[in-house]
Amino acid sequence: MVFVGTAVMMDLRFLGVTFKSVPVPEFTRRMLPWTRGSFAVMALTGGLIFYAAPVRYCHNVFFRIKVVLLVAAGVNIWWFHMRTNRDVEEWDCDPIPPRAVRIPVATSLFVWAFIVVSGRLIAYNWFDCGIQPQSDFVNWISGCILPTDLLTD
Repeated sequence: MVFVGTAVMMDLRFLGVTFKSVPVPEFTRRMLPWTRGSFAVMALTGGLIFYAAPVRYCHNVFFRIKVVLLVAAGVNIWWFHMRTNRDVEEWDCDPIPPRAVRIPVATSLFVWAFIVVSGRLIAYNWFDCGIQPQSDFVNWISGCILPTDLLTD
């Protein structure tokens, strides 16, 4: 929650919704160490949880969605810091930042919200491979190998 909380606070500042009187470089200077540190803790603990039952998680639809969303969030963060945030001095005191800033930031809020939701849904086994019959699409997206698949290959 520390990571998501600091990320949301920074995103809201970049959208011009909160902390309007604080210049963006000053705000990020204060928040980014917390965000980076909490991301490291989150990645470490998430990796340990995955290590506990990797096969179960690899076949979980919500885990797969979360991984895709994490990659999308990483690309969005890279794009923002490499492209959009370069000219921060030009707009850091503007009450509402330019559209080129707001679009990746709104995307960040959207993606992180769905990462949290899909992460919470991992605990539910609605689409586990052991629960059959399921549609071919669910079996495909879950990566389930059914005994009939073994016979045809």
